[in-house]
Formats: sequence, C-alpha cells, structure tokens
Amino acid sequence: MLDLVKAYPGPPGDVLEYLELTQHTFLIYPSADSLILLRAQDLSFFRSLSFWEAFPSSFEDRQVIKHITIDAGHKLVAASLGHLIAIWSPSAAREDFWTVHSSVNLPHQVTCLDLKGGILSVGTEKGISVYTLSLQDHLPAWTRKWTSRLCSPAQVTFSPSLTHLATFSPAEKAVRIFSTAMGRQIQNIPHPRPLRKIGWRAPIDSTRDDLILYTVTSDFALRIFLPVLDSPNHLQLHTTLDASSFTSSSQSEERTTMVFWPDRRIIQRAVARELSKLHSEDSQSKRLKEIEDGAWDLFVRVLVDRTMIIRAIANIDRRPPTLLKQFTLHHSLPIDLEFSPDNLHFMTSKSLDSDYSLTLATTPPLSSRDISLRLFLDGRKEGVHHAINAPEDPAFSVHPAKIISFARTANGTGLAILRDDVVESYSTDGGSLKRIAHWRYGDLVVVFDQGHCTVTYSTATSMLSLNMDSSAITQTVKVPTINSLFALPAGDKDTMIIGVTPDFSLVHINYSSQELVLLEESSLPLTETLKFILPVDPMSWSHYPQTNTQDTLLSITASGELAFWRHDRTDGWTSTGRVHTGKANIRLARCSSAKKTVLVTPTPAGEELTIWDSQESEFSRGLEFTQVFEPEEIVNDLDWSSTYQSHSILAVGFSRHILIMCEQRMTYFEQEPAWRVCHKIDIPLLTSHSIIDSIWLSGGSLLVGAGHQMFLYGRSEQSLSRETEPRSNDLLDYVLQQNAPLLDFHPQVLLQCLLWGRVELVKDIILKLANAAAVAEHQDSPVSIKIDPQAVEDFWSSDHITVKDSSTQVKKQYQLLFDHEDSSDDEISFTRPVITRLLEFLEKNPMPELTQLENVHLSILIQTTLEIDEQRRALDANGLRYLISMRLFYLINERAASVPETATLSAGISNKLSGRGRIRYRDIIWAYHSETQEILLAASSAACGNKMTWNDARALGVFLWLHGHEQLKAQMEVVARNQYMADDSRDPTACSLLYFALRKIKLVHGLWKQAAWHPEQKIMLKFLSKNFDEPQSRTAALKNAFALLAKQRFEYAAAFFLLGGSLKDAVNVCLKHLKDFQLAVAIARVIEQGDDGPILRDILERTVIPTAFREGNRWLGSWAFWVLRRRDLAVRILVTPLVELAPTLPIPVSEIGDNHYDDPSLALLFSQIRSMTLQTVKGTSEISGRTEFRFVMQIARVFCRMGCHVLALALVRSWPFARPITSLQSSGTDGAPAAEIIPRPEPVGPTRPDFALRGSRRRSQIAIDMDISGLPPTRRGSPSPEGRGESKSVVEAGEMLPEADSADAIARHAALGNLMRSARKNISTPEFDMDSFFPTSTSTISPLPALSEQPAQESVPDLKQPEIKTEETAAGTNLMKAKAKANAPVVVPEFDMNNFF
Repeated sequence: MLDLVKAYPGPPGDVLEYLELTQHTFLIYPSADSLILLRAQDLSFFRSLSFWEAFPSSFEDRQVIKHITIDAGHKLVAASLGHLIAIWSPSAAREDFWTVHSSVNLPHQVTCLDLKGGILSVGTEKGISVYTLSLQDHLPAWTRKWTSRLCSPAQVTFSPSLTHLATFSPAEKAVRIFSTAMGRQIQNIPHPRPLRKIGWRAPIDSTRDDLILYTVTSDFALRIFLPVLDSPNHLQLHTTLDASSFTSSSQSEERTTMVFWPDRRIIQRAVARELSKLHSEDSQSKRLKEIEDGAWDLFVRVLVDRTMIIRAIANIDRRPPTLLKQFTLHHSLPIDLEFSPDNLHFMTSKSLDSDYSLTLATTPPLSSRDISLRLFLDGRKEGVHHAINAPEDPAFSVHPAKIISFARTANGTGLAILRDDVVESYSTDGGSLKRIAHWRYGDLVVVFDQGHCTVTYSTATSMLSLNMDSSAITQTVKVPTINSLFALPAGDKDTMIIGVTPDFSLVHINYSSQELVLLEESSLPLTETLKFILPVDPMSWSHYPQTNTQDTLLSITASGELAFWRHDRTDGWTSTGRVHTGKANIRLARCSSAKKTVLVTPTPAGEELTIWDSQESEFSRGLEFTQVFEPEEIVNDLDWSSTYQSHSILAVGFSRHILIMCEQRMTYFEQEPAWRVCHKIDIPLLTSHSIIDSIWLSGGSLLVGAGHQMFLYGRSEQSLSRETEPRSNDLLDYVLQQNAPLLDFHPQVLLQCLLWGRVELVKDIILKLANAAAVAEHQDSPVSIKIDPQAVEDFWSSDHITVKDSSTQVKKQYQLLFDHEDSSDDEISFTRPVITRLLEFLEKNPMPELTQLENVHLSILIQTTLEIDEQRRALDANGLRYLISMRLFYLINERAASVPETATLSAGISNKLSGRGRIRYRDIIWAYHSETQEILLAASSAACGNKMTWNDARALGVFLWLHGHEQLKAQMEVVARNQYMADDSRDPTACSLLYFALRKIKLVHGLWKQAAWHPEQKIMLKFLSKNFDEPQSRTAALKNAFALLAKQRFEYAAAFFLLGGSLKDAVNVCLKHLKDFQLAVAIARVIEQGDDGPILRDILERTVIPTAFREGNRWLGSWAFWVLRRRDLAVRILVTPLVELAPTLPIPVSEIGDNHYDDPSLALLFSQIRSMTLQTVKGTSEISGRTEFRFVMQIARVFCRMGCHVLALALVRSWPFARPITSLQSSGTDGAPAAEIIPRPEPVGPTRPDFALRGSRRRSQIAIDMDISGLPPTRRGSPSPEGRGESKSVVEAGEMLPEADSADAIARHAALGNLMRSARKNISTPEFDMDSFFPTSTSTISPLPALSEQPAQESVPDLKQPEIKTEETAAGTNLMKAKAKANAPVVVPEFDMNNFF
C-alpha cells in the first residue's frame, strides 16, 4: 500500500567501504552521525546505523563520523566520532537486523583506525594503539595491547597475516612498519613526497603471508615494496607506476588522478565465473585464462577525460621477483563518470543477471554499475551496465543537517525543509524530490510555486524574507513577533500569508508579483481564551476550483471548543461552525480540508486520540473515533491528506512508527468504528533515528523525516506490477474503495433493500448475477462476472417488478440461464434450483470486487432471500424483516463456526467471520410489531431444530416480541421441556424456574421422581410434596431461596422465590445476579398474565429504560415505552435526542449515552408507527418539523456512510413530511386570531414513489389508545346568548409550546385537536353487510386494516384511563353503548384531513 519508494540518506564523504555478505554486498559511507548502508548493485537504501546507539550521550553532538573500517572476516563495521568508536555487526540469522557489537572510549581524538581479524588499531592525536577483543561477562570488550607515540597518524593498516602494521603521518614522508605482537617498530620506509594512501597486497592463497606493500604519494605515483630474499620481513622498493605509466600524455592534470588496486581474490572469482560460461577457445577466453594462470596484479586509473586504464604487473609472486613485467591490459572509451573518482571498488556482483560478474562503485560522485569482465576487457559498451549515477539522484545531495520541520504547498507539489542551519526547497512532481535551492536558516517557512519560492521568518530579527530560485534573498519585511506562519488558499493573482502572534492576533501579509506587502493585523471575534489557531490542511484545495467558501482556520479554546473560520477581505473572519468537544487539555490538533479535526489529549491511561466531524447537531456530537494509546506511545506528529473525492487520510506519527488511518464505510452487519488503521510504517529496520516530522505530498506520497534523513513512501514500481491484490496496491484507491458507493450486488445494499421492502429489486439483482454466472460457465471462463447496474429509478419505484411483468421481462433477459433438459422453454424465475446453482458458482468463484468476508455475506443474503421469498405471501413486512435478520443470524454463526481463522488481509482486516450471541433489539422490534407472529414463532422453532432452549429464546428475543398470554405460556412450556431434554442427564433443576413460573409444581415433582442419580432427589421430593398455597410452605421456599443465593446457585434460587410466591425477588435475582432482563420479563409476563402487572412495569422503568438511555439503544427504549402504553414516547425516542427526552420522563434517568443515530432502520420504524395510534400521533406532534427534517438528513448521511448513496437519495426524495398548514384568521366578533387547518391539496400528477414508506402515509384507520375526554378543548367555545362570551383560539394562551418552530408546533397541536374532535363525534357510517339482506342475521362486520404491513392493534388498558375495546373500532364507551342499544353496525371511520373539511 505504502512502500518505501526512495530514501534520502545524505551525500557520501571522502570515505567509501564495502562489505560482502551472503545475500547482499553493501556500500558503507558516513553521513553526519550515521553510517549509510546501500545495496551495491543499485545504490538502493538498506538502512542506517546511528552513532548514538552505542553512545546515547552523543545524540545532541553535532560532530560527524570521519573514519570507518570493515572487518570482512568477522563481519564487523567500526566508525569513529571524536574520541569515540562504535562497532556494529549484522545478525547471523537476518542480514537486515544490525546491533551494536561493542564500543571504545578513548581520551584523544581519533585520526584513523583499522579492524581485521578481531584486532583493532587506532590512530589518535598522540599515537597509535592496538586493541584485542575478549569476552567479559559474556559481552565483547576491547583490551589495549600496546601504544606507540606518533604524531597524528593519517592511516593505519594491518597486513593480511596480521603480523605487521603499517602507518604514516602527514608531517612525515615515511611509512612506519610495526610488529603487531610486540608493538615495536621494525622498519621505516622513506618516500620522496608526502604520502596519500597505503595498503597491503591481498594474497589469493590464504596460506601465504607475503609482505607486499603498496604506497601512493602526493604525485599519485604508486610504489610496490617487496621483501628481499634473505630478509623476509624487510621491504624494498621493486617497481613504480606513475602517471606516465598509464598514458603518454604529459599534461599535468593527469598526475592528479588516483590509482587503485582491486582485491585480487575478487578478480580471480570473477575470472573463474566468466570462464565457466565459455566453452570455446577465443581471444576473450585466452585473456581471462592468462589473468587466472599468471595471477596478474591489476591497477586502475580513471583519467581526466574519464577513460579507464588498467595496467597489469606479472610475476610478483616469483622468488626472487626480478622478472616483473608491467603492461596495459585495457584502455576503455570514456565511461559515464562526471570526473575522476577518489574511491573505486570492484566487488563480486549480486546481480540476478549472470552475465555480470563484477560491480564497480565509485565516489565522488557516488555511482554503481555492473560489469561483465569478459566484454569489458574486450572494449564493448555492453560490458558495463549503468545502474545509477548519484548526481542525477537528489537522494545523495540533501543537506546533512538535522531536520526540524517540513512545509508544503497546498497541492503537495512543492516542499520546504527546515533544518538546523539551512532551508531547502524541492519540487515533488512525479512522486520524487528534485532539489531547487537552499537558503540560510529560518525559524518558520512557507513555500509557493512548486517549491520555487519560499518565505522564511527569523525570530531573532522579526523579519520575513522572500526567497526565489536563486540563493539570494529578494525582499525582507519587518513584521510583529509571530509563532506560526502559513498561507491561505491562493487567489488568481495573489496569496495571503497569515502569521499568528503570541497573543493570537493575526498578521496579514500579501504575496503578489514576487513582492511581500504587510496589510493589517486582526483577531478572531471570540471572547473565550484561545489555546490554538491552526490552518486547515489545504491538500484537497487543488482537487476542486478554489473559492472563498473554504474554511481556512481552526481555533481551539481552552475549554475545547472548535471553531472553523472563513476569511473575506471585505467581511473579515466569519465562523462557519462550532463543535463542543469538552477536551480541556489538548496537546496536538490538526484539521483536514473536509473539516475533520483530530485532537490528542493526555489521560492517565495514555494519550487519547479523537477525531471530530464539524457536523455537530442534536443527532451527532461530532465525535467519530476514539483511541487511547499505550502510555509509552507518545504522538509526535499529525498530518492530513485527501483523495480526489475529499475522503480524509490521517498520518499519526510516533517516535518509531506511523499509523495511517482512513475513514471506513459503516456496516449493518457489525458495529465497527468510523476510522481504522489501514497501514503502518515502521522505521526501526531503516534507521535508529526517531521520527521528527512527516508530511503528505501529491499523489498520496508520505515523506518521513528522521534525524537528517528522509524516507519517501508511496506506490513503488513493484507494487504497480503486482496484480495479485488489486484492492490494496494504492492507498488512494484503497480509501476510495472503503468509502465509495457500493455495487448493486454488495451484501450491504441487498440487505438494506430487503429491510426497506425492495424484495423484487433484490431478486432482480440476484437473477442478474445468476445469469452472468451461467454465461461464464458456458464460456468456460468462470473467473470474473459483471452485471449491468440497476437504473436509479428502480430504487425509487413503489413496485420495482410486478408479478405480471416479472415473467415477461426476466424471460427475455435471462433466457440462457441454467437450461434444463425437460423445461428449456419455461420462464426463468427466482427458484431454488437457480439460486442453488448460483451459490455453488460463488463458492468456487468469489466476486473479485468483494472481500472474503463480503463474499460470505453475499452468499448468506442470497440464501436468505430465497427462504423469505418462499414464505413472503404468508408474512407481513415486519415479519419478513425479522425473518431476514434471524436467517442472517443463524447463517453467520454457522459460517463463523465452520470457517477457520485465516491470514490477515494486507489492510489489517481479519478474515474471521465473527458470530453473535443474539439478534439485535432492532430485529426483535420488527417481530413485536408483526401481525404474523405464529409464522415467526414456527420459523424460530424450526431454526432451533424444534428444540428451543432458553438460550435460543433469549437469542431470538421470543419473550420480548410474542403477544398473548396463552401464547407466552405455551411457548414457555415448550422451552422448559426442551431445557429439561437438552441434557442427557435430565436434570430437573434446569427447567424448574420456567415450570414454577407456569405453576406446574407437580410436573417438576414428577421429574424429580425420575432423577434417581441426583443427590438432592429425596430432599426435593419431600419438599415439593408440600402445599405451597400455605404460608408455612412458602416461607420454607423463601428460606431455601436465600440459602441458594449464598451458594451462588442463582437460577435455582429464583425458582425457589417463585415457589415461595415472591415474584419480585425472583426478578431481582434475574436482573442483578443472572444479568438476564429477558428472563425477568418472561416470567413477569407469564405470572402477571399480561403486560399490565406492577412487576413488569418496575422492570421496564427501573432497568430496561435506564439501560436503553445508558447504551443509547433507541430500539430497546421504544419497545419498553410501547409495552408501558406510552406510545407517544415510543415514537419520540426514535427521533428526539436522549438528552432532551430524559427530563420529560416520569422516571429518573441518571446516565445518558451517545445518541447512536447510525441505524437507517430508525427512520423505517418511525415512519411505520408514527400514525398508528392516537398516542403515536400525539408523540409525532411533539416532534418539530425541523427536528424531523434533520433526522431524515442524518439517516441519509448514514446511508452514504454505508455506501448506499442511491438509497439515501431515494429516502430524501420520498420522505413524506405530512404537516398541516396553519393559517391565522379572524375569529369573527372579537377579531381574535384562530388557528385554522388548511388541508393539503391532492396532487394533480403522479406522486413520488414512497420507498417503502406507505406506513408513514395517512392510515385508513387509527387505533384510539388514549382518553379523549381528558384532553383540553381544541375548538372555540360557542358564543353566549348575551354575546359577552369571549371565544378562544384553538391554542390556549397558557399552553406550553416549543420555543423553536412555533408555527409548526401550533399547526401540530391544531391538527391533533381536530383529530380528537373528530373522534369525539358520534358519527355512524353503515357498511355494506351481506347479512343485513337476511332477516335472521345479526352479525356485524368490522373493517380490517387496509395494509398487511400494519401491526396488529391490541387492547390498550390503562390503569389511570378507561379501557377502550379496539376490536370493534369504537371511539369511546358511550359510542359502544349506543351501538349495543341500536343493535346495528356502527363504525368510526379513519380520520382523513381531506374528508374532514
């Protein structure tokens, strides 16, 4: 997703070494206080080793590493900084894991060092010392062996046999040879000129220890010293190679090029590798054979004209070496080097291309190229493969000073880097950095024009400096002291720069035509104490045309209030929104272009990161995400980026890693956070420096600064070429996939369509999938199937496909679908064979657009749709919704149990399908409001294998949604029997609680007779034989119940409480000890024979409703209020914020949780029940039109967050805001205004589709469930005969109305009053009765609900109100008496506003 595209470690100095390991060959050079390791074949960054790893006290030291040395045998790397020496080694198991091996602290500055064979030689200002390696307490330690005084040696080097040590000082023209063992100087070799370099000849055969010394003097002449025959330890000059030996030119510049000698062992291995590939005798193989047989010593010089000359010397190994021969082996054409190098190394090639046997590395400039020795010596161009040349790469030209901070242009194409003593500017076009210029140090910086212009601020002088491409300062402007500096969105011709002063004043500087102008100083219109003024991240400004409507500033007060500000040069600063976070100790904050704000606050448990949305309302606090990090994880940096669709991406920087967070789509299946960590960047394997700053650049690239080094992350070429995981290659694509609108066949879209009654639409989409699968199978290419998207109008229409149209349309479109031999001409329909074939196809060929988990959900939904389609004619809409949820519940749990845990996806998502303990309360509510509960109960029992235990009943919420006392008793008896039969042991204690609730004590007594194995059988048989109608027996049962509580046998204790007649105690045990309020509700409903008992009311008021408010569970609260006969509150809790609703309740609510308006089904339930009864109409009238409008918009936003954008559009397009219109007219005699209700005109043309909102339309019947006579009058009183009576308006003067939306509230109350008035009238509308044609018939036909989706209307007795029988649909007791007296069918019609007037 984010790969390391490029590292910028800094330029190499004068030192370049190499180390060959098994898998890699590394080039090693010092940069500032670190060692840089590069892969030799391509100069790609491997890692850096920081000196402060060995010496933490050197962290703030500005000294740089000057000397390094390599011990190839022991694989050790040593470096010196000042008087300190640090040594590292790679892990034996992992070459990418390096640790500090040991360290040495010296009293004097180190001038040179050498490490070979576990022996360390160090040159200091006072002399040279030799150290040997030993173990002390199982740790490596260096012990000084000897010291010799010498004046600041420039180089020390061990002989291959480690017996001798050679060194020289710049002040002397001689090489000193010491004995390694004794520390005694054994020879002094004078030279005519000062020395520049010395080295020992490496033997090919490790058994030989010949002393052959090479020296290079200041005239770049190389001299070879060999031992004489009679004195093997005394060296003598044998030959010299000067500039004239390499070229006949007499130009003086040719004498300034260095001569190098490659390692003879590497050359011999390369020759042997080349010869192994040659099978014929030719000039190439002959030359290579001569090099191998003659063991020639090769010497290389790169001349000023960039030609490379290789001289060979033969017969050095002969004794006596009197026949030395030197000749030119190769003279190449000019190679691609900028100038003659100071360092040159030949290494064994690790290239995958076997044609190349050597790798050549040079510096300066740092470059690397693979060489085919055979072709190179033949003078052919293809013998040198150019890998990389450092002058073309800014990775090796960055300044080595420590990074302080980054700044970028609004679109991320320009970058400014603020370092300790310099400011650099880069352009970032194409995902890489290109250095433009650098300027002197500044404390603050802003950058423009793709990095070609910067403005720096100096705290010492309070001056702003304008810097263009050149290094010279163009202009300076004196400004007040400022703490931060940033730029506002660029206009057509100018850019506004804002500086924030310590007292939070804003300094305005205009940049136009390469000139800075100080305009004014202003402040934000705030009265509270400010803590931060921060710029809004401008990354998405470049994606859209820039306007003045963009927010540019974020202010944060000390109390944690966020305010967003927009600037206009005429009106100044204008606030566009505020969010109250309640965070008082904010440490870090950043705001994105989409007005997402991230805050970091310290807490006792660790630092807390919160993400806030600016859309704060009564339905949303604005808080989207919260995470508390471990105490050791300190957030150092925050930075925002954006996709082209304005989806925000957040980088959270810690000291050693960065978390990349993005928004993620909400899901109806699981409760997941709105943000997630989609990627993690770790740098411990790259560098030991801590992360200082990170910044997003264009194209979704992230630049990370650590120490003086930079690392650019993005989409690498390797990830571009990978096709195995197209969903996660690119960060921007991944974020888009996580937030873009979903495909039609996505399981989340299908599920929402099913819940909102779009069953035919879902079937149509599934049939399209089936047809595409069939075509793929016929074409023998079942790898990927595509279907055409549904028309948007299909999601709006009331009936997407009628039964009649389905046969003709589907037949034409799917005529190739799964042909059968015996019915090839039959119409294709949504049948089990077709769906079974589709499921088998998807099992073998998952949809590539979906994740593994989503493919599982898709199969589950297809199977669920088939099952509900087979039963939908017998079910109402709410029953279908419950059946969908129940089927998903069991299928998901079944899949979760069968699918094993697999590897984690690249984005960090687990493939494991998580099961659930019960269906959600929202699904239980659908069953509660269903009129087909018999079918639902049968389906629930069948889902449990017709063996429903209490765990199954609780998981399905059966005893919460089941109506009717007899049905409750019957089902509890079934559950009790299954509970007893579930265990092979047949333990009577498992079912005693349920049977005692049913008062079937004798049955339990009989079960104990069969439990001969139970140790309590005799006691229980004796105890249950008592008559528990007697007080003594009940008292004994209660005593035993308390004894069982002490033994923590809670369920059995509750059973004994029931046996003792104490329902309240049994319920308390269920609530407090068993933590099972469903069990308490079940036994209360059964024992109290309905929903009107005091114990059930106590459970609902003291436990269920407080729980609903504490958890923000509106579904549970709505169910509880409905059972309590407070159906107005059951409607209001769906829409009204809990904080506003709680004070109006007759019961105390102490804890109120989040609002949780993240479920679109809330709107579905609200639309269904808001006009179901008079109470619900009353509750709806107490919800203002503005609140309902914002509620619908909130649900639409939830749909969009779920990826169901088309459903959000359908919702806002079809939601019926059925509000009466109020007109204040004269009252006649006194002129007092009266509220008159004007009916809405009927639409002339076709109405909008209702998107499954038929339940929200005006109903054909409204159940009367409240006392009408107790309501206040809703019409004006009749005038008195004397004419002195004062008429009253519909809305009394002292009546309580909402302050906001007063006209809307008046209209609501007026409408409700007229509704009450129409219900009072004794209006009798006779219906057509077939029996009335026959004189013997006296039957009466009552009207039935017009829509099957309406919930069954049940009797609503109230303890404080007269009970009203609704099965006759009467308006009141008087009307019932009149009907009985007349013995005629009298029906109160539905209230219809249009018919009323």
